[in-house]
Amino acid sequence: MKCVWPLCAVCVWLCLSVCAGGTEPGTITEENGVLLLTKSNFKQALGLHQQLLVHFYAPLSGDAMGSIMEFSKAAKELKDTPITTKLGRVDVTKQKELAEELNVTMVPSMRLYLSGDKHILKHSTAILTWLQRREGPSAEVLADLSQSETFLKSHDLVVLGLFKVRVMRERESDVFYSVAGDVADLPFGVTDSDEVFRTFQLTSDSVLLLKESKLESTFEVSEETTKEDLITFIRIHEFELVTEYTGKTASQILSSLVMNHLLLFINKTEKNFPDLHHAFQTTAAHFRGQILFVLVDADEPRNGRVMEYFHVRAEDTPTVRMVNLTDHLQYQLQSDRLDTLTLTHFCQEYLLGRVKMHSEPVPEDWDKKPVKELVGLNFERVVFNDKNNVLVLFYSGWNAESRALFPLWEELAQRFRNHDNVVIARLDATLNDINIRTLEKPPSIRLFPAVYAERVRRGRGTWDGVGFISTQQLQGQSPPGDTQG
Repeated sequence: MKCVWPLCAVCVWLCLSVCAGGTEPGTITEENGVLLLTKSNFKQALGLHQQLLVHFYAPLSGDAMGSIMEFSKAAKELKDTPITTKLGRVDVTKQKELAEELNVTMVPSMRLYLSGDKHILKHSTAILTWLQRREGPSAEVLADLSQSETFLKSHDLVVLGLFKVRVMRERESDVFYSVAGDVADLPFGVTDSDEVFRTFQLTSDSVLLLKESKLESTFEVSEETTKEDLITFIRIHEFELVTEYTGKTASQILSSLVMNHLLLFINKTEKNFPDLHHAFQTTAAHFRGQILFVLVDADEPRNGRVMEYFHVRAEDTPTVRMVNLTDHLQYQLQSDRLDTLTLTHFCQEYLLGRVKMHSEPVPEDWDKKPVKELVGLNFERVVFNDKNNVLVLFYSGWNAESRALFPLWEELAQRFRNHDNVVIARLDATLNDINIRTLEKPPSIRLFPAVYAERVRRGRGTWDGVGFISTQQLQGQSPPGDTQG
């Protein structure tokens, strides 16, 4: 999953955590009501406590500070509740074998162990809600329409269960209560009120998802409905058709059940933004549950990291990428048309497995000659780095204008062969797909400065085109007065 914890003061760590050490094997030391867990006592703790909430952390890690704060808040608030869950913590820097045995891949993280079953939680509010719902009613019972309306108005996003027969005796509602117990980040209400059924024009048992009191989606419940069915419905439809990537939504996006994400990188201040957003949103409606549509504002400085991850620069926008969170493969939409027809076709072809990353094999001697031979498979590794300035000729093997530039490229490579931070390369753009927009027809030239330099320069594949790149720029220096971005 995948949550980024806010940075907290180091004093929080000093006050809340100490290292487990100096104890006899198998003994469990307790500090302020929190068990200090080690490899030698972890199984014993699981046996003694049916509900054990464990915090895995690395001391003094910047990311750990936020999780320590959340764990502390939960620990303090639990003291004032009848909840019997025991708290424990594991310092993964000292308990490496235990962390490996438990497959703890994300630090910091929190897990709730229930009779051997684990549940991963993130925030103190979610922790407390989860525990309270396990020990008491997991959904608020709403007696009539008035209570239902009050409940809906008190939350931005709610899950409302409508069950005709008395809810406590129905299998369908048992599934509903079970889901409500596990989905701790959303409020759940349940009612058998005839008025509520009439208000939503329903006659059969259903689960509704409402945003700001407005009905978003309806799921009809039957005896065949499983817990997984209902969770999938909620997790898919809790998203807008197009979700903007922000600090608030990042964790939600990355933990989505939908693994295929289509990202639109665009500057929201662009004149054509409304039209492109409309096309993106219209397409999203056809692929709900199959593809998650995400908008990334290229003009938002806080989105710099996600843009760097996808190797998207501001001047490349608007552009569209498809990524699968399982294999992390990226697919570039190689088109300057971002209308509904183009987007729909791209999504359909992707789901059918027809969108491929085409690449020639990497030549064995690709880096042995002055001009480096790039293909789709080694392109990103070579051009996106923090050391080299890479000048790439995008050419077409059958194009005479492209071939005419080969002697120039050889001469240029010879001139810079003794400069360790300069790479002169070429790529056949007709035979290799790459994850950048290359709308210029071959031949074209592009300079990729070291990755932390925020400029990418383009030029036409001619002698005049090469003139825009100076020796200083290839060596990582900008000529005086150069402010071009």
